[in-house]
Amino acid sequence: MSQFAINILFVGASFALYIGIAIWAKAGSTKDFYVAGGGVHPITNGMAIGADWMSAASFISMAGLIAAGGYANSTFLMGWTGGYVLLALLLAPYLRKFGKFTVPEFIGDRFYSRTARMVAVVCLIVASLTYVIGQMAGAGVAFSRFLEVDATTGLIIAAVVVFFYSVLGGMKGITYTQVAQYIVLIVAYTIPAVFISLELTGNPLPPLGLFSDHSASGEPLLAKLNEVVTALGFNAYTAMVDNQLNMVLFTLSLMIGTAGLPHVIMRFFTVPKVADARWSAGWALVFIGLLYLTAPAVASMARLNLMTTIYPDMAGQVENYDAAASNAIAYGDRPDWIRTWEETGLITFEDKNNDGNIQFYNDSTDFSDRGWQGNELTVNNDILVLANPEIANLPGWVIGLIAAGGLAAALSTAAGLLLAISSAISHDLIKGAINPNITERGELKAARISMSIAIVVATYLGANPPGFAAQVVALAFGIAAASLFPALMMGIFSKRVNNKGAIAGMLSGLTFTLVYIFVYKGWFFIPGTNNLADTPENWVLGISPLSIGAVGAIINFAVAYLVSKSSEEPPLEIQELVESVRYPKGAGGAVNH
Repeated sequence: MSQFAINILFVGASFALYIGIAIWAKAGSTKDFYVAGGGVHPITNGMAIGADWMSAASFISMAGLIAAGGYANSTFLMGWTGGYVLLALLLAPYLRKFGKFTVPEFIGDRFYSRTARMVAVVCLIVASLTYVIGQMAGAGVAFSRFLEVDATTGLIIAAVVVFFYSVLGGMKGITYTQVAQYIVLIVAYTIPAVFISLELTGNPLPPLGLFSDHSASGEPLLAKLNEVVTALGFNAYTAMVDNQLNMVLFTLSLMIGTAGLPHVIMRFFTVPKVADARWSAGWALVFIGLLYLTAPAVASMARLNLMTTIYPDMAGQVENYDAAASNAIAYGDRPDWIRTWEETGLITFEDKNNDGNIQFYNDSTDFSDRGWQGNELTVNNDILVLANPEIANLPGWVIGLIAAGGLAAALSTAAGLLLAISSAISHDLIKGAINPNITERGELKAARISMSIAIVVATYLGANPPGFAAQVVALAFGIAAASLFPALMMGIFSKRVNNKGAIAGMLSGLTFTLVYIFVYKGWFFIPGTNNLADTPENWVLGISPLSIGAVGAIINFAVAYLVSKSSEEPPLEIQELVESVRYPKGAGGAVNH
């Protein structure tokens, strides 16, 4: 059976499962659509949170970025993991006790203001739409390779599949679909990692293999990787970053952005009790940890495999790396996996010195003495995890499995984000402000229509994303960090912050962060509209657009505090409400106001 047929079999079977679950769990009420009826078991919910959490950025792009940047890009791993702990401890149980469907509804009630609710809707839509762009882009990358179509066609196929199981099933369909997707993605991620760890280190456990000896050379794996990449002009894989301020701000932005993500927060309303929300968080951390402990090993091994594929003499004991680097493979002898990925346009080759060989190195380093005239191979970071089984010559069924896993990761998170967007529009905007008397059937129809429109917009923007999947997701986290997280934290832990302060804080944090991002990434992410090149020398104080969310959050907190201190205190009943949320005394089911 051909590899294409195997891919079709795995991907087709998984999609049939997802759509079948959506039909079985079709939402018949707004409660089913928004919170899956409020009766999901904590373990089931934890697994669904894990799938919702581990998006295309985690499955496809994070390991690729760590592979490319080494320790410098481990901030993605630290920020996302730390942020989930922050969310589980500081926000989720209290928001579940409050008992509302959506984040804007909490903000509107806590800050006793329809305007605050509408501002929260805007913040939610901007953050979620930016996030879903990354997911759709990641799905397009996966489809383009495994279904052997161009990236745009892959993107459209992904949109159609998401449309069916999201619009039909709502949260109820998405929850049970995401359980299936978690199983698919975690198996798909770990099986190739086990094979590759065994091949490179002899250790079947990838997290331990990362710190084991490299079989071919006898050196520690990371030491071997450092030698290979530095010989090709790259920074040492384990080197400390120069701009530590930016690294700290980026990690902080990912952490607090994580805690402000509405599509994950909504998951804690799907369980019957506050205690179940806490258990869901614990189980989700277990399920997330299985992948996140494996990702650094996958990244390191993928980078070493890629380099030694291009320079085979570097794989074993090396006396002279200059000599090993002079013996790169000929372009005509490139392995099949490079040929396959070239068809997608995600690997490109240009023979700059016309020697017929592939030179893959950091061309900011002068290697003219080797006869090199520039890097000749461009590899998209988002392909490394997907290409890993092919690089390591693993069986065809493993490649088919990782195809299904990559798509499951992208589509599961896309579905959760689209649900957050549709609930913000139908429940918070239409029912909360435009037409409070809308019927439940009308609200459900509005939710499905708004989700359909969001899919179309996300698909269009996903065709021209402002960066790799993980980078686009980092922008979304920054937006959530600067807008929603401070309002949620102050709403739970401060009785003094009032409606004026919350509104001013959200608007200032969101505006500052978006303007900074658009200056470097293009206005509204439209290519070619940026004012400055997105390079370190142009960043203010060396702060990247990916890190600016932390600064936006500080501005949000400061503005909200100052405006609240200079205006009247919140009403007494609101202060009592904050007390009741902070000190658990039991909670009823999530209610639809």
